[in-house]
Amino acid sequence: MSEQFYSDARLYDRLFPGGEQAVNFYRAEADRRGGRVLELGSGTGQKLIPIASDGHLCTGLELSPGMLAEAQRKADERGVDVQWVQGEMCEFDLGRTFDLVFIAANSLLHLHEAEDLVSCFRSVRKHLARGARLIFDVFNPSVRMLAQADGVRRRRDALSFVDPDRGVVHVDVAETYDAGAQVTRGRWYFSTDSEVDFKVAPLEIRSIFPQELPLLLALGGLRVVERFGDWSRTPLTADAALQLYVCEPA
Repeated sequence: MSEQFYSDARLYDRLFPGGEQAVNFYRAEADRRGGRVLELGSGTGQKLIPIASDGHLCTGLELSPGMLAEAQRKADERGVDVQWVQGEMCEFDLGRTFDLVFIAANSLLHLHEAEDLVSCFRSVRKHLARGARLIFDVFNPSVRMLAQADGVRRRRDALSFVDPDRGVVHVDVAETYDAGAQVTRGRWYFSTDSEVDFKVAPLEIRSIFPQELPLLLALGGLRVVERFGDWSRTPLTADAALQLYVCEPA
């Protein structure tokens, strides 16, 4: 249901330009682990290309052909070598192990079923070298915010951005929350002053609560080493916006 949202890779990069703190965190972890690095849901390479530029052997697994094409273009432009692979993160076999596997920017939340999450973790477990780590970040669900997902279309001023061809692009979002599935089902509207709704795309994102994740990881053969509530490694608390996990084979 979310493929259309990612069909325009350059639009995506302008909407979500990257996050310096997250990039710096994953670059530091790659330096700490050394060796081979794998990113699942690698998108346009916002985080993996800087890691590759540091001299690491990098592989990016991504489902969207458009995102992969843009990632390759950006890597070529920067003069770095990354192996880009099209595939599903819920089940994959790359035939080798890695010293760091990471899943950034809520990419894990595109797996809506518990079985798919466990399958993903099992696949990661098979690809971890001795002493390797899985690191991922997802948002920390706010019950208050989920309760406000009432289906009403609202402007998200903080998401406005400048497109070199269209000018200022405004973003409206209408969302509902399916509590049984723990999935937020949204519709995103992109407009300019002269071109209303030039792109309308659905986006469905799962919520995973802090008590769930250790159990899902355990079923996938992994255990939590550390978990944080922000990029500066502050402990995870109830009001943290972020869940950042460091995991190892169980």
